[in-house]
Amino acid sequence: MKTVRGSDFAKILEKRGWKLLRINGSHHIYGKEGFIERISVPIHGNKPLKVGLLRHLMKVAALKESDL
Repeated sequence: MKTVRGSDFAKILEKRGWKLLRINGSHHIYGKEGFIERISVPIHGNKPLKVGLLRHLMKVAALKESDL
């Protein structure tokens, strides 16, 4: 799986229609109309997201690996 930084993943979400609801510390909380779920993306500088977290966020956002 491709490594992705939190800030890059947040940009991908915004392109897919997710809206930034609030920022709590270093975590950006996104929501989308029609989805009950909220997505919390940790943005810690240039550190990539861990693989398990990335897979979970992609599953909640209904993204495929090719969308990265």
